[in-house]
Amino acid sequence: MTWQQRIEQRLAEKRASDSLRIRQVNECGSGRYLINNGGRFLNFSSNDYLGLSQHPDIIRAWQKGAEQYGIGSGGSGHVTGYSLAHQQLETELAAWLGYPRALLFISGFAANQAVIAALAGKQDRIVADRLSHASLLEAALQSPAQLRRFAHNDVAALNKLLTASCDGQQLVVTEGVFSMDGDQAPLAEMAESARKAAAWLMVDDAHGIGVLGEEGRGSCFDQGVKPELLVMTFGKAFGVSGAAVLCSDTVADYFLQSARHLIYSTSMPPAQACALSAALKVVRAGDERRVRLHANIADFRRGLVQLPFSLTESHTAIQPLVVGENSRTLGLSARLRERGFWLTAIRPPTVAPGSARLRVTLTAEHTQQDIVALLEALYDETR
Repeated sequence: MTWQQRIEQRLAEKRASDSLRIRQVNECGSGRYLINNGGRFLNFSSNDYLGLSQHPDIIRAWQKGAEQYGIGSGGSGHVTGYSLAHQQLETELAAWLGYPRALLFISGFAANQAVIAALAGKQDRIVADRLSHASLLEAALQSPAQLRRFAHNDVAALNKLLTASCDGQQLVVTEGVFSMDGDQAPLAEMAESARKAAAWLMVDDAHGIGVLGEEGRGSCFDQGVKPELLVMTFGKAFGVSGAAVLCSDTVADYFLQSARHLIYSTSMPPAQACALSAALKVVRAGDERRVRLHANIADFRRGLVQLPFSLTESHTAIQPLVVGENSRTLGLSARLRERGFWLTAIRPPTVAPGSARLRVTLTAEHTQQDIVALLEALYDETR
C-alpha cells in the first residue's frame, strides 16, 4: 500500500465513523458571540473563561509592546529572542505563584513535552492519570521511561503503582482540572502519595489557573499544594496563548540546558509577553469576573436537572453533556447551531469510544439569559 493509499484509507475510515475533524473559519470567535459564515452564534465552546481575549487593557498592552519591540522575537531565547518583556513576565509569574522561577514556552503542549522529555530517563517511571491531556501521555510514551497509568482520580491505584519497585525516579502526572470532563484532581492526596514515595508531582493546570483559588492562582493553590512542577497556560483564562513552567532555580537552569522545545523554538513575541503581563494584572484583580463565572456554572447545573443528561462531577467552567454515539452528537450540535448556539461535538479519540459529547464551556461573559436560552434549546432538542 502506497503512502497515498494509506492516507486515503485512514481518511475514509474517519468519515465512516463520523470522527473526521473539520476546521471552521470564524470571522470572530473568542468572545461571547462567534461569527461564522455570516451567522452570529452564542459561543459555548470557548476556553476564554474570564472573557479577557477582548479586554481593552490587554489589547493596548500588545499594541504598545509591538511598537516597542516589533511583532516578532527574532529567534530562540537562547540566541536573541529573550527580551526584558519576557524576563519581567517570568518574574511576575514566579512571584505570583510562589516559585523561584518561571520559564515561558510557546504553548502548553510544548511545555508538557519539554518537561517530560528533559526529565525522564530509561530507569525512571511516569505514573499518570489515565485521562491526562494528550500532550502529557504522548510525551510519556515517547520517552525512554516506563509509563504506568492509574484509574482516573483513583489515589489508591496511584499508591499501588508508586510502591512497585523502580530503579530510577518516579514522576506523578495529572491535570488540575481535566479538559474534557471538567472535574478536579485530588491534588492534596496525590501530593502526599508522591511525597511518601519520594516522587515528584507534575500538574498541568491549564483549566484551573485564573479560575480557581485566591487571585485565580489555580487548582494547586486552592488545595494547598505546591508541586515540584506546575504548568500553566495562557490560552484559557488569560485569553491569550503560550505557557509557563514553574519550578525551582536548579530545575529551571537544567531546563535551559536540556529542554529542546525551549532551546530550538523561536520564543513568543515580546509584545505577547507584554499582553500577558497586562492579563496577569486583570486576572489577579478579577474576583468579580470569577464570581460571575461560578454563578453561571451553578445556574447551568441547576438547569440540567430538567434535561436527560447526568450531572457530572464538574463544578468548573467545563460542563460535558455526554451523548454517546458520534452521529447523535454531531446531529445535536448541528440542530443547536441552527438555533444560534455554537457547541462543538467532541468525539474519539479525544474522548473514550462511546462517550462523544458536547463540551459546554461557560464564561464570565455569558448572561443568565444566555444560559436559560441554551437550556431551553437543549430541552426542546432532547425531549
